[in-house]
Amino acid sequence: MTCDPNILRSIPLFALLDVDETAVLAAQVELKQYAARERIYKTGDTGGQAYVMLSGRTRITTVDADQQEIIVDEPARGEFFGFASMLEQTPHHTTAIALEPTSCIEVSRDDIFALLQRKPDAGMDLLTALARQLHAIQELARARANRHPNDLIETEATFGERLADGVARLGGSWRFIIGFGIVMIVYTAINISLRGKAWDPYPFILLNLFLSMLAAIQAPVIMMSQNRQDTKDRLRGELDYDVNRRAASDIQGLSRKLNLLDEKFDDALDLLRGSERT
Repeated sequence: MTCDPNILRSIPLFALLDVDETAVLAAQVELKQYAARERIYKTGDTGGQAYVMLSGRTRITTVDADQQEIIVDEPARGEFFGFASMLEQTPHHTTAIALEPTSCIEVSRDDIFALLQRKPDAGMDLLTALARQLHAIQELARARANRHPNDLIETEATFGERLADGVARLGGSWRFIIGFGIVMIVYTAINISLRGKAWDPYPFILLNLFLSMLAAIQAPVIMMSQNRQDTKDRLRGELDYDVNRRAASDIQGLSRKLNLLDEKFDDALDLLRGSERT
């Protein structure tokens, strides 16, 4: 279906075109209609065409190394998808599916070449649109990288929280226990040996005061570290829940596909039986 020039003029990329150039481009591009859940293209399809959103909703997805589906973009009216593969003439790296009845303008490499010949300034608009998609992908990759719980918590930790973790690690180590025991033995031995001249004679009241102050300070600091550990455990639990939920969804999807294949196989058998009877 040919495209109305007035539609092209409402798209930011083509807004700078004059009337004649818009008419030429409108005669080249095609207006495509897609039903809900209809696939526009899939990963691996030849990237001969790109698309400009006019109406409806489209979701662009890809699959990561863990075989999890990632939403790359949901382009709005006037935004593009599939342009990188179209310009490079390489297979698509993503899958585009219409979530509802959708209208798109289908653009080919030859259409863009003719456009740039007549309006070179439009190339900057095209590069801007591609740059926005690149930034969106980079932000997505950065956000997924930061989902590691330990890295995320350590990055946002304050100086006080780091100090609490250090005190908890030191207080719960054999190095602290042995060192503290040596200090206690030396302290008591010196005071016993000095007898009447000791600054803290038996029963070592000053030492008990120091120990009480140390325990009063150390206990809340260790509790702060334990609270941070609880936060890490809770975040790990949430991530495990997300993984399990995606795994359950994938298993359900596989079950539905197996059931559909089973139904198709039964239909094929029925057709074969019918042909044998005739």
